[in-house]
Amino acid sequence: MKMAKEVVDKRRKKIMQKIQVKGTVNVEELASELNVTPLTIRRDLQYWEDMGAVERFYGGAKLVQNFVEHDIDPNEAYKHAIAKFAATFVDDGDTIFINTSSTALLIIKYIIGKRVTIITNNGKAIFCDHDPNVQIVMTGGELRFPKETMTGDFALNNLQRVKANKAFLGCNGFDSEVGMSTAILPEVIINETMISRCSGAAFILADATKINYVHQFVVAKPDSFAYLITDTRVPAEQIEEFEEKDIFVKQLDPLLNYKK
Repeated sequence: MKMAKEVVDKRRKKIMQKIQVKGTVNVEELASELNVTPLTIRRDLQYWEDMGAVERFYGGAKLVQNFVEHDIDPNEAYKHAIAKFAATFVDDGDTIFINTSSTALLIIKYIIGKRVTIITNNGKAIFCDHDPNVQIVMTGGELRFPKETMTGDFALNNLQRVKANKAFLGCNGFDSEVGMSTAILPEVIINETMISRCSGAAFILADATKINYVHQFVVAKPDSFAYLITDTRVPAEQIEEFEEKDIFVKQLDPLLNYKK
C-alpha cells in the first residue's frame, strides 16, 4: 500500500510540474504520456483542484495561481502540534472516532503505548504508521477520491452499530455561531453520526485557516464540542467567542509543541 501511495504522489508531482511550465494540460495527452487511464488523470487533476492549484475544464485543466508543490504543507507544523496535543486526551482502553480530516488522522501517529481502537471513515488511515497496540477499524462505504473518504449508506449503517467514548473531528470551517461545517455534503451525516454515537467528549481540531469560516453544509452547533484545539494564529477575541460557549480552547505553537 505504501508503494502504491508513493507512485500516486510521484505522478501527481509530475503533473503539477507540467502545469507549472505549460499553464494548461490535456487529459488524453497526460494519460498517454504517463501510461495511465484518462480517469486516473481526471482524479489527479481533481486532487490539485481541491488543493486550490488548478481549475478543471472539459478535457484538461489550467493553473489558477502561482502554485509550487512543496513536500511540506505550510500548515503541517500547526496540524502536527494540534494532533499531538489531542492525542494526550486518548486513554488506554479508549474507542475513538476519527473523521476524514488530515489533522485528525495525524493523531494516530502520536498514540503510543496504549491499547486503543480507532473507528474511521478516512481511507488514508491504512497508510498510517501506528503503535502495534492501536487497532484501526474502517467503516467501509463508498470510496470517494481524491480524499479517500468513505461515505454512503454502508458507512452510515456500520457507524450506527458502534459507540465510541471520544470523537476527534476536523472540519472545513468552525464558527462561533454556526459551528462545524464542511464543503462535502455526503460527509455531513457521517460526522453527525460520529457525534451522536460518542458517549464522551467530542473534540474539534481546526488550525487558524478554519476558524470563523462557514462552508456550504453545517454539521453541528458549537456546543456539540467540549474542546477546540487550534493554534496561536487565532486572535484572542475569536478565542473568547468560543470560550463564551463553554468550549475549552487550547492554542498550540508549533515551535514549542511540535518537534519531528
